[in-house]
Amino acid sequence: MRSRSLTPLTPDASRLTDPGTLYLVATPIGNLEDMTFRALRILREVDLVAAEDTRHSRKLFSHFGIATPLTSYFEHNEAQKGERLLDQLRAGKSVALISDAGTPAISDPGFLLVRRCRDEGIPVLAVPGPSAAVAALAVSGLPTERFAFEGFLPARSKARREALQQLWAEPRTTIFYEAPHRLLATLRDICEEMGAEREVAVARELTKLHEELFRGTAAAAVEHFGAGRVRGEIVLLVAPAAAGAAEPAASVRSVEESLRKLRDEGLPLRQAVKQVAKEFGLPGDEVYRRALAMKDEDRRQKAED
Repeated sequence: MRSRSLTPLTPDASRLTDPGTLYLVATPIGNLEDMTFRALRILREVDLVAAEDTRHSRKLFSHFGIATPLTSYFEHNEAQKGERLLDQLRAGKSVALISDAGTPAISDPGFLLVRRCRDEGIPVLAVPGPSAAVAALAVSGLPTERFAFEGFLPARSKARREALQQLWAEPRTTIFYEAPHRLLATLRDICEEMGAEREVAVARELTKLHEELFRGTAAAAVEHFGAGRVRGEIVLLVAPAAAGAAEPAASVRSVEESLRKLRDEGLPLRQAVKQVAKEFGLPGDEVYRRALAMKDEDRRQKAED
């Protein structure tokens, strides 16, 4: 007779012997002490772990003494590798999916594999843990009872501004992920499309040694993060629109349009910049840089014509 373990089982412990189970395992977003006991057990007992970046995950495995085989599963091999993982699951193998940090399938590869598993009746179980979006919301000081997660905004300014225009009246706290080298440009676009006085929060390097949480107006955030190079993982949160708030002027008539209008009227550049900066509540040096960029763009277009 097989002896029974004296250790209390978690609800899914017996499922490890079941065939073809996909586990979505959350991993730390910074501090390795946030790794759960359940996540460690699952990663040690499954047949295979699919990781967004095997080099990154090997460091995690080395730290915790995990010897389970690793295979890569990232955006550019998601379709091809997903089929191989499905073959493993169909054959009765247990597979764990992890991302570089946080909860897999949330702004990371995984959705397509989960969908295929669900369509084929392959069990999918969550092993919950850290999530940068939820952690940032909890400590932000912005309203938490309702929120919307938008993932990454478009990298190009025009598309990003168009996305923000659609969200300016959002009645919930909106959460974005953002790359550090694009944070300042995104904050400037928020000033233009949502208003310089819109409250924002920026969580940087959550759970790590140099963790930072900034909360203030979008204009103040531009000033704060414009003072030096921004590093680390970023979660950007935008406060809900005030009830009955009027649409910001910048989303009706852009800063560029205002500058062009004044320029066409013959107003000197510096006077036009001063007037537009006051109109939109933006720093004068930012409007001036935008005006110079417009001139460069006009020259390029003329050269192309």
